[in-house]
Amino acid sequence: MTTATISADSPLAQQMFRSFRARRMVSFAVPGVILLYLTYAFFAFDVPGLAARARMDNAIILLSDFWSHKTHVTRDNRSGKITVAIEGEGKGTYAPGTYPDWVSIDGDVTTVDLGDGYIVTYDALGARMIVPGYGLIDIKPVGGKLVLDAPQPIPAWISVSDNKVGVTTDAGRFNYSRSKVETFKYEAGWELFFFTLDSPFHGKGFFELAGMAIAGDRVDPAQSNLAYMASEVWNNKMWRHRDVMWAIFETILMAFLGTMGAAIVALPLGFMAASNFMPLSPLRFALRRVFDFIRGVDGLIWTIILSRAFGPGPMTGALAILITDAGTFGKTFSEALENIDEKQVEGVRSTGANALQRARLGVIPQVTPILLSQILYYLESNTRSATVIGAIVGGGIGLLLTQAITTQKDWEEVAYYMVLIVLMVMIMDSLSGWLRRRLIKGDGGGH
Repeated sequence: MTTATISADSPLAQQMFRSFRARRMVSFAVPGVILLYLTYAFFAFDVPGLAARARMDNAIILLSDFWSHKTHVTRDNRSGKITVAIEGEGKGTYAPGTYPDWVSIDGDVTTVDLGDGYIVTYDALGARMIVPGYGLIDIKPVGGKLVLDAPQPIPAWISVSDNKVGVTTDAGRFNYSRSKVETFKYEAGWELFFFTLDSPFHGKGFFELAGMAIAGDRVDPAQSNLAYMASEVWNNKMWRHRDVMWAIFETILMAFLGTMGAAIVALPLGFMAASNFMPLSPLRFALRRVFDFIRGVDGLIWTIILSRAFGPGPMTGALAILITDAGTFGKTFSEALENIDEKQVEGVRSTGANALQRARLGVIPQVTPILLSQILYYLESNTRSATVIGAIVGGGIGLLLTQAITTQKDWEEVAYYMVLIVLMVMIMDSLSGWLRRRLIKGDGGGH
């Protein structure tokens, strides 16, 4: 047995060396180009400026609002009226004499105990806050301006101007302006999520509520306590569970109507765009370009156009989904039809079946699993898209989410809607997977 050797000066060796060098250059050039682009993007999008402008204190407050609620203790500086309200809303306002135990009123003096030694006091002279480890923050109105007396230097967590003083601490926030003075106390949980302050079930524990539901005397003689509790939760004026559930239903309905409508429209068009069913090539070409045009315009653009043409509403959102998906379905359906097994069609043809019967018995059974899989996948995807579309056309959970974000204060509601959207998508994903197994594979359960 002999071993062949290649000389380093031979043309084959030189060609191999050149190939290795080219590959090595490419392996270094590609990461280099990516790094160069990322460096350009870093400065082009002003990432350093964005980091400098970031308000981490606002971000912390926003995140805390997601999982907690705040109670406002407000004094109107003109009338001297004290209001204690959850999230500052009239629907969450405590009646006089029913204030939380950390709020006490004695004549003109209101004391708010935020815990851990943080004490806020309102009186006729102004307001003051005791901050452990820092000292006393005293604010008085003098000559139409606010005068601050506090240990120097003033820390960053105290903002000061002639018209407003704001204090942000771990225990809560305190704001003093010309018109009012407010203290915000944060507490964990979504308060009044089940029962509002005016409900006869508010403030009762789980076991007490269970006892009332099972064997307690009726609060309302006209209905059982369990039915009364369900009604109080369903018609909650703060969280509006009934409106939220209807919005979820509208979102799913938009996705369902749009997806199924697109499938119905695209199926006959798919036959007309398939080369093995439509002999007229100009018509096939025209249909495929129509599909490309529809798919080339983003669904949000169609949503804006249709909302201007037909006005806002869930049906406009469903129509936007229908138009967008009709282009995609038309393309994918026609490709599925072009890849069928012609032998099955010929077998049906040999029985003397006409064109409609051949399509019904020889074509549809072959493409049904593919079409159903695509339809169910897009139904699942459109459930998410319907949230954004609903924010534009004014329907579904997207509208409520946009309204909550716009107010800049109801972040716990934003968290609530986001949780519901995630749950809705998870349920639709599980339902879509179950239907695919049931309808396509004939498997009604797991293995």
